[in-house]
Amino acid sequence: MSENVMIVGAGAMGSGIAQVCAQAGCQVTLCDVEQASLDKALAGMQKSLTKLHSKGRIEESAEVVSGRVTTKLANQGSLPEAPDATLAIEAVFEDVELKRNVLAKLEAAVSETCLIATNTSGIPIGKLAAALSRPDRFVGMHFFNPAVLMRMVEVVRGSATSDETFSKALEVVIALGKDPLPVKLDLPGFVLNRIAMVASNEAIRLVEMGAVEAADLDRGVKGAFGWKLGPLETADLVGLDVLLSARGQIYEHTKDERFKPPDLIKKKVAAGELGRKTGKGFYEYK
Repeated sequence: MSENVMIVGAGAMGSGIAQVCAQAGCQVTLCDVEQASLDKALAGMQKSLTKLHSKGRIEESAEVVSGRVTTKLANQGSLPEAPDATLAIEAVFEDVELKRNVLAKLEAAVSETCLIATNTSGIPIGKLAAALSRPDRFVGMHFFNPAVLMRMVEVVRGSATSDETFSKALEVVIALGKDPLPVKLDLPGFVLNRIAMVASNEAIRLVEMGAVEAADLDRGVKGAFGWKLGPLETADLVGLDVLLSARGQIYEHTKDERFKPPDLIKKKVAAGELGRKTGKGFYEYK
């Protein structure tokens, strides 16, 4: 695949998507406002690629694949210009105003023919498209965490997304070696997250009620339903702050009690217990 890809946001999702694109043969520019985030993304990518290569899951060496990734430090006022980019993906924190701000800068940094996508996990595409002068070339491209391992990518059509943009986004996802799920209606939370959030919220409420211990609940779900990770293990992996923000966004849009964040998530986030990244969430990590 010969796409030139620009990704803004070097967190877990942005760095994972960058690796996916590099493994597919793309030249990738990864941008962030913090050098520490870029350094961490490159180190994590190198570790992941080395592991995949040693297991025979990728043919090219870690050095060859990571050599396709260039990092650039962005500032608060603008993004580095990327006139050759054919695909630009916003992958910053799940906050409407932050994403709108980044998307406006991203549109100014790329050419008029560049496909622009957001990796939001739940914010309606139309709400973010308001920041763009050309919303017809804007689409949702929701990768799941960890992006390198998860095959599904939701491709979400906004009300202004053109047929050409939607088709191109589906083709790009396939070229990246992923399985696209076309989402034709711009619902908060899209399709898969709406299903997962209801199950996850119920799991958290059951623990909150004292009906079951977290480890027993996860063990039961994996044993009965064949999930690779239980809902609480998944919550810790994604980050409880990310879950709280995403569910808060969806609940505000829908007022559907099924999506209302449980009080236990709010308490853990307030206490700084965000999951794996802080060493403690529903479980403790070394």
